[in-house]
Amino acid sequence: MSEGTELGRFLRARRGQIRPQDVGLPAGTGIRRTPGLRREELATLAGVSVDYYTRLERGRETRPSPAVVAALGEALRLSGDALHRLHELAALAAGQTPAPCAGPARTVRESVRTMLETLRPSPAYVVSRTNDLLAANRPGLRLFPGITDWPAERRNITRYMFLHPMGRRLYHDWERMAAHSAAHLRAMAGADPDMPELAQLVGELVVKSPEFARLWERYDVRARSGGQKHFQHPEVGSMRLTFEVMAIFRTDGQRLVTYQAPPDTPDHDAMLLLDMASPEEAELPEGAER
Repeated sequence: MSEGTELGRFLRARRGQIRPQDVGLPAGTGIRRTPGLRREELATLAGVSVDYYTRLERGRETRPSPAVVAALGEALRLSGDALHRLHELAALAAGQTPAPCAGPARTVRESVRTMLETLRPSPAYVVSRTNDLLAANRPGLRLFPGITDWPAERRNITRYMFLHPMGRRLYHDWERMAAHSAAHLRAMAGADPDMPELAQLVGELVVKSPEFARLWERYDVRARSGGQKHFQHPEVGSMRLTFEVMAIFRTDGQRLVTYQAPPDTPDHDAMLLLDMASPEEAELPEGAER
C-alpha cells in the first residue's frame, strides 16, 4: 500500500468495494484473487486503457483530465463527498496543492461560549476541524462520561470513541457511528492532506485501534452535517437525540454541535438530567470550557 500516490490508494481502495454485479458485470466462476473489481474491469467501465489506468493507480500517471476523473467517479459509483475527494486527489497528484491552513485555532470566542450557555439544557459543544473538544456547556460535557479524565488537550471526540473505555459503551450502534467518524476524518483530509494535527490523530488511532485502522483503509468519505444518535448513557439511560453541526464563521474549521429531543418525551427527560449537576459537580473539572 506504500506504492503510488494518495490518488492511487484511493482508487485501489474504492475499486475493492465494488462487486462486478453492482455495475452489471458477470461475477464469473471460481474464487477471485482481487476483491471487488479488477483493474481491467474498471478501466473498461471508465473508457480508458488498462495500461493508462494501471499507471494512474501506481502513481506513474499524475495528470488525469477532468473527463477521465469524472468517468472514474461514475464507474466507482461515487457521489457527494467521495466524488469531491476524488477530484481533490486528482488535483493534488497534478501538483495543484491547496494553500496550507494556519495552525489550528483552539480559542473559542466569548460570544460562542455565551451561546453554548443559552442552549442549555440542550447539550452543545464546539469542536475543531479534527474533532478536538474545545468548549462545551454542562450537558454537552456530561454527554461523554469520563472524557474529563483526560487532560484538556487530549479531549477529542473521535479519540474518545475509539480509545476511551466508555467510548464503545456510550453509542448504541457503535459500529455505524465509528464508520461515520472515520469517514468524517477522511473528508477533513481533503481540504488539507498535510494537516499536522490530523496526521498525529490518525497515526495514534491506526496504531492503537484495529477497528479504526480497518475503517481508515476503506477510504469512505462523509462530512457530518446532522442526523440522530442513540446513546446508552450510564447516568441517564437510553436517549435518541437529533443533532446539527454548524460551521462557525471566521474560525479555522470550528463547528458547533447541538442536540435536541422533542418535548415531553423520555429522550427529552433524559437530556434534561444531563444538565442537573449534583452539588459535587457544581464546577466543571479544571481545563474544561463552559
